[in-house]
Amino acid sequence: MSANSRLTIAAHALTWIGLYQRRGHEVATSEQIATSVNTNAVVIRRLLGELRKAGLAESRRGAGAGWMLTRDLAAITLLDVYQAIEAGPVFALHRATPDPECVVGHGIGPALTAVYDDVEAALRRELAKTTLEDVLRDVLKAA
Repeated sequence: MSANSRLTIAAHALTWIGLYQRRGHEVATSEQIATSVNTNAVVIRRLLGELRKAGLAESRRGAGAGWMLTRDLAAITLLDVYQAIEAGPVFALHRATPDPECVVGHGIGPALTAVYDDVEAALRRELAKTTLEDVLRDVLKAA
């Protein structure tokens, strides 16, 4: 199973837009962002559409069309981005109910639910600690 990169791509796109705006540009096109991410602009537009619904980005149509942030990088956490693009929990239980007559089938749900709830809480705590301003600072340090 491959890891999900949507949070990384979304954080990349928003951080890129924030830097681009700081450098005096009003809006960024999905093509420009896609070049930095090294993906198709359609992927970026879909992701930015989700971020727009969450109030993290907005788009302008027509002449001078493109994307912009709705707030400063320092006011957007990785948790904000995560909540905008991830619909459900990190881990899920079985799609079909296990055999209730089996000792493992009967008890696996409650046993794992407690662990999964703790993992989800820890993930949210950690993501809430980092803003996109922090990400940009570290990106610029690495450059």
